[in-house]
Amino acid sequence: MFSKILIANRGEIALRVLKACKEMGIGTVAIYSEADKDLKHVKMADEAVCIGPPESSKSYLNIPAIISACELTNAEAIHPGVGFLAENDHFAEQVVASGYTFIGPDPESIRIMGNKISAKEMAVDAGLQCVPGSGRVSATNRETLSKAKEIGYPIMIKAAAGGGGRGISIVYEENDLIPKMKLTQQEALNSFGSDEIYLEKFLDSPRHIEVQVLADNFGNALHFYERDCSIQRKNQKIVEEAPALNIPEEKKQELFKLCTECCKKMKYKGAGTFEFLYKDEEFYFIEMNTRLQVEHTVSEMITDYDLVKLQIGIAAGEELEIKQEEISVRGHAIQCRINAEHPKTFIPSPGKITEWGKPGGIGVRVDSHVYDGCIISPYYDALIAKICTQGKDREEALCRMSFALEEFFVEGIDTNKELQEIILSEENFRKANISINYLEKVLDIN
Repeated sequence: MFSKILIANRGEIALRVLKACKEMGIGTVAIYSEADKDLKHVKMADEAVCIGPPESSKSYLNIPAIISACELTNAEAIHPGVGFLAENDHFAEQVVASGYTFIGPDPESIRIMGNKISAKEMAVDAGLQCVPGSGRVSATNRETLSKAKEIGYPIMIKAAAGGGGRGISIVYEENDLIPKMKLTQQEALNSFGSDEIYLEKFLDSPRHIEVQVLADNFGNALHFYERDCSIQRKNQKIVEEAPALNIPEEKKQELFKLCTECCKKMKYKGAGTFEFLYKDEEFYFIEMNTRLQVEHTVSEMITDYDLVKLQIGIAAGEELEIKQEEISVRGHAIQCRINAEHPKTFIPSPGKITEWGKPGGIGVRVDSHVYDGCIISPYYDALIAKICTQGKDREEALCRMSFALEEFFVEGIDTNKELQEIILSEENFRKANISINYLEKVLDIN
């Protein structure tokens, strides 16, 4: 096992990884930007290294600075958390080349699954079904028009290296295809450093279902069941729950088997998430996230396994001792993401938290890095807390979440708590009549 791990992230996920390390008896190194010097994980880590100014490009995305921090502190491994460099194959490559362990998949797996086109090729090879679409296309290639016509409108244009809901456009008419392709290519280049795009059939109001997996270096691959992440705004998840309702069990079991077989086929190791659109009792693979997910907490709550500890153990060369039949679903879990943003305009709300109170009680979990007096920086993601509740069934989990949101408060900044309360009380949501278009079609929120 490692004696010291450097956590290459910030905020609640850095704190989450730090706690797992503490429980495993592993020393910790926090890295931080000048804007984050007072964050909890920085104070709680055994060592902390400032790696640059507030801008992400000069700190949390600064690979040489992170590697140097590892050298300075004699850390043995780097945990990337979520976001920033977590799915950057070049970063993973540099970590390994520098003599350290990257707590995640090997660079080649990240490279293959990080590109939506090659990921689909891998998925199809493993027996998974994909949404009808194209391979690589270009806005300057007029053959694209005929390919789009073959797929059928409406069509989605997607960045091959995309993620986080960026680099996606919907086209309803042929005249809009080429102009929107050019715009999407530019957004993809600005966001991901690659203008590679592809086309995909647009499915009206599908659900977003994902499967949590873990695989080791010994050919073992496990699933930790599925999550429903359909409640989204502009392709950004807001509410997640597990397990997903109203899906035939045999369909789920078939999907789990294909996902674990895909892991074995590509010799995947570490934590990962297969993402699907679900429509008319069919699952369509869209991508794989080769890292821990923000919403991993709901999977932990229904299975009672610590995915971060397992992830670290795999990276340290340990074999998974868990058998698939030992992993079972315990009730139902829901997660609400609390963001520092205006509840109606969704404009980010940085500033100082003057006071805050988190909920508690049976079946309640709060993952957060904030505290009274904490400064919410304008430079980073707006997520300030993940409230999770678990119950014997969905109704009990919902009841606990409603009370948890009522108990939760933040002063000094705006949050989306009000929106979360509206969602939880809305009839269609209560009945699990949801899709990725729920907010815009049911609540008229864009």
